[in-house]
Amino acid sequence: QVQLVESGGGLVQAGGSLRLSCAASGSIFSIKTMGWYRQPPGKQRELVATITSGGTTNYVDSVKGRFTISRDIANDTMYLVMNSLKPEDTAVYYCNAKTILSNVWGQGTQVTVSS
Repeated sequence: QVQLVESGGGLVQAGGSLRLSCAASGSIFSIKTMGWYRQPPGKQRELVATITSGGTTNYVDSVKGRFTISRDIANDTMYLVMNSLKPEDTAVYYCNAKTILSNVWGQGTQVTVSS
């Protein structure tokens, strides 16, 4: 099994930056793809960015050029660096890991961007 713990959320002004971290533990070797999703208030959860075990990244159009996803394999940690934050980026951000047998979620971390 894989366990995920997010950290790094908080309150920031528009134009500011935050870095989210997702620490993975357990059966790390089984992870194929990791990613960040977010759920804005009153809306459905949506994809933000993904990164494969080979390092291929994918971003939703609304964050391209502002957010960067990365993985530190040695420390079993995934990051999301968020720059030029906008009020519409306000959401609970969730870490996700996909293995052959499971789809694992973290507990979520709140990101609030004030205008």
